[in-house]
Amino acid sequence: MSLKLGIVGFGKIARDEHVPAIARTPGADLIAVASPHGRHPDLPIYPTLTAMLAAHPDLDAIVLAQPPVARFAAAHEALAAGKHVFLEKPPGATLSEVDQLRALAEKRGLTLFAGWHARWSDQVAALKAWVAGRTLRYIAIEWKEDVRLWHPGQDWIWQPGGFGVMDPGINALSILTGVVADPIRLIDATLAIPGNRHTPIAATMALMTASGVPVSVALDWLQTGPQIWRMEFTDTSGECHVFAQGGDNAEHTQGDAESALAPEYRAMFAHFVGLVKSARSDVDTAPLQIVADAFLRGKIDFVAPFEH
Repeated sequence: MSLKLGIVGFGKIARDEHVPAIARTPGADLIAVASPHGRHPDLPIYPTLTAMLAAHPDLDAIVLAQPPVARFAAAHEALAAGKHVFLEKPPGATLSEVDQLRALAEKRGLTLFAGWHARWSDQVAALKAWVAGRTLRYIAIEWKEDVRLWHPGQDWIWQPGGFGVMDPGINALSILTGVVADPIRLIDATLAIPGNRHTPIAATMALMTASGVPVSVALDWLQTGPQIWRMEFTDTSGECHVFAQGGDNAEHTQGDAESALAPEYRAMFAHFVGLVKSARSDVDTAPLQIVADAFLRGKIDFVAPFEH
């Protein structure tokens, strides 16, 4: 029997990735959407999660794709109503929120899944296998993209809890923590925050694995021209494995062609269906922990105001 799903939040990522991924996932059916401004040609749209739950008490699970600051209340409501929950990344605005949701899901015997989509590509699986057989010496990460291209006119990303450049940067951190077995701690960070905004437009971080491997991270949201999503893993023999994520066609896909992220989202929804069937949860907060530590430990540089 297929899981009946409802989506909360119907922005670009929900329309472009969640909807087609659910359509191609055996054992999952999208029944309804909750969004105050969204439109769907075939499914009923409700202004709130509460209204959607009232109209569709038979829903099995809720997919939360709204901005992270709104996610805790919605996830809590869904779990309290007896629904399994799929959290888009990042899983919450704070670590304590996610911890509370995990405890509630466990108490209610429900599945909670933190969906770090960047971990689910074949490239990442190959990278993880390469890393597993080697002793690393150094890791370098560059994640540089144009915010005006990827988040045009979106003000929530600049508000407290919107993460700023950490919103895409956490994808790199999810890959890092997914392929490196050691725990990773933050040593230092610098956050460049526009004078008229609350979240960073660029950041650098120095990290260290538990076994002493240094990791440098450079994030930038003012990258024009070629977009850069690059990670270099160098082992003690000097051999280097370069991971370069191709994300441009996620924005510029034409017609019925799949985006670059489509396989990742299909893999996540298949995993979510399996989690529900086996009564398990999958909630990893390691990437969010690094971001939280950067905001806690990092030096702030105020830079020129940013306008869309």
